[in-house]
Amino acid sequence: MTIALPPADRALSPYTGWTRAHWVTVADTILDGAARHASAAQSLIRYPGAPGGYGADVDALEGFTRTFMLAAFRIAGDPAGTEALAERYARGFAAGVDPAHPERWLRPDEVDQAKVEAAALALGLHLTRDTVWARFSDTTKAQTIDYLACFVGASYPPNNWAWFRIIVEQFLESVGGPFSETDREQDLALLDSFDREGGWISDGAGRSYDHYSGWALPFYPVFWADMVGDDPRHAARIARYRARLDDYLDDALHLIGRDGAPLFQGRSLTYRFATAGAAWAAAFHGGSRHDAGMLRRAASGQVAHFVEHGAPEADGILPLGWHRPWRAMAQNYSGEGSPYWAAKGMVGLALPADHPAWTAQEQPLPIDRGPFARPMRVPGWLAVGTAEDGVVRVINHGTDHRAEGDQQPDAPLYAKLGYSTATAPVLAGPGVADPVDGTVALIRDGRPSHRSGFLAGPARELGDGTLIGSSLARAHWPLELVAGEPDHGVGTYAARTEFGPLVDTVSVVRGAWEVRFVRVREDDDGSLLGPFDKLRDPAELSDGGEHVLRVGGWALTAEDLAVLDGAWAAGIRLASRVVPLAGLDDATAGVLVEDDVTPLDGRTGTPWIEARVRPGHWNVAGIHLGAPHRAATHPTATAQADNAFLITWPDGRTTALHPETASAPALATT
Repeated sequence: MTIALPPADRALSPYTGWTRAHWVTVADTILDGAARHASAAQSLIRYPGAPGGYGADVDALEGFTRTFMLAAFRIAGDPAGTEALAERYARGFAAGVDPAHPERWLRPDEVDQAKVEAAALALGLHLTRDTVWARFSDTTKAQTIDYLACFVGASYPPNNWAWFRIIVEQFLESVGGPFSETDREQDLALLDSFDREGGWISDGAGRSYDHYSGWALPFYPVFWADMVGDDPRHAARIARYRARLDDYLDDALHLIGRDGAPLFQGRSLTYRFATAGAAWAAAFHGGSRHDAGMLRRAASGQVAHFVEHGAPEADGILPLGWHRPWRAMAQNYSGEGSPYWAAKGMVGLALPADHPAWTAQEQPLPIDRGPFARPMRVPGWLAVGTAEDGVVRVINHGTDHRAEGDQQPDAPLYAKLGYSTATAPVLAGPGVADPVDGTVALIRDGRPSHRSGFLAGPARELGDGTLIGSSLARAHWPLELVAGEPDHGVGTYAARTEFGPLVDTVSVVRGAWEVRFVRVREDDDGSLLGPFDKLRDPAELSDGGEHVLRVGGWALTAEDLAVLDGAWAAGIRLASRVVPLAGLDDATAGVLVEDDVTPLDGRTGTPWIEARVRPGHWNVAGIHLGAPHRAATHPTATAQADNAFLITWPDGRTTALHPETASAPALATT
């Protein structure tokens, strides 16, 4: 069952119908569910289900801290109407921080995950100083300070966790607790090193671009700025953070489907509508150049998408999964309390009912205004929205959660050639280690090669709504896989790897079609290895001629999935198809049909084509994800002189291309 919502208001919110009352209803449903699963002292919230990778006690801590963050937003936006909620969570704090209480919390000096949760506590207490913090006895205040102070001077992974220590220590400073200026300087310097152009932020040193670039890395600076107030030491940094958040939203607002679905890419997706956190953060600080009505449209659309699909459930439970419960969504740090990080996407509730973010009329998202084509240079994405189906898709030539030249297994949430707001990559079964969907692969002994560690070419526009991107990868076969710890989205590592030839992939994208050019390099003696310098011994390389090339299309999950002739899978809403266009002589084609391999409802069909490799030649395929009737008419690619091609699109437009000059520039010359 879905949550019963108030009537829609299409005058205020013409796109979603949602008002603040809808948000309050969803938040209170979640918070009422938390109360039903709370311990006697209210300090631990034990949701039903098997414990996560860090154990039941961490799960129960997360259940409290993450729902407290949501409670803090509710309380901050309506202090008079939430006194019972403030009292309930104040009572939980008193037990949780008491080292002698039988329902005490695990501390940050006992388990690292408590450092993450400490930041949620500190952020929530900052927003509820006059309501929750004011209810604490002197003893509880002292014990809360002591609990949070475990983080001062402590270590953390070099990624978004740096913000956790900053938030905790900033709150401690504000209440007279211990803090370290050295910690803050080091943390801010580390975070500065993650900044990229256009407001994008890598979650660590590698090519780690995902929703952490929105729900964590630019999110916390807004609330840190609220903590430090008008301190002149931080004025320039705060101004830079706000400008960068707006720059990021220039891209991120294009990554929401017309139905509100966010891009299905990256780790921790069980946090679901935490993806709305970036838009609300811009509304919260009040100085965004983005229209308040559009920011609310973005946020309401995403939360409404999940509510309409039963997440949270009518009893307030947010299970591990996406729409429905699906345990395979979890990383090894995910427990039953983890999904409530979705609270970040509800921070707008901290704004009072008369705030412009609530009173402005909804304004359209990019996908509402019509079709678009947008290159996103930093993550290496070619983003295309199609008005007919309301789907946003990205063709990926820049993100793999690895470093250039680091040839480890492909992570399905990062290394696919495509992600969208209507599909999910295969995340369970044999297709994780031996992927078919979203791939260009050489087949050896029945196993496909991987492409992580590739060199990325530029993502750019050719004009007239056509985009181009490229990458160059050393084909490699990871063997003897071992689990990563922790699993930050990359999952496994290879104890041993076999290496093959260099493979160029060039994508030309227009609307729902991608024309994909693939070339296996010939005469690869190791002299072009560049960043692949670990392979300086040419004996480690294998000739591309012994392989079969496979091009895998979009994994389409649908309850009404049908398999058509050739490499073509279709449902009522969407179709996925792969078509050989040039150089793929005597290609074979098919659709791999699987059950329960994505968190979406239905069977999953992945179209593919295979052909013998001809080293040095360009092989061209058309890849489609879009309205079924649009899949019937495909583009063509006609060979011209000097290895050039002329693409003719279904709408009659043409694109002349020399794929040699469009390939990843660092190694383009043979």
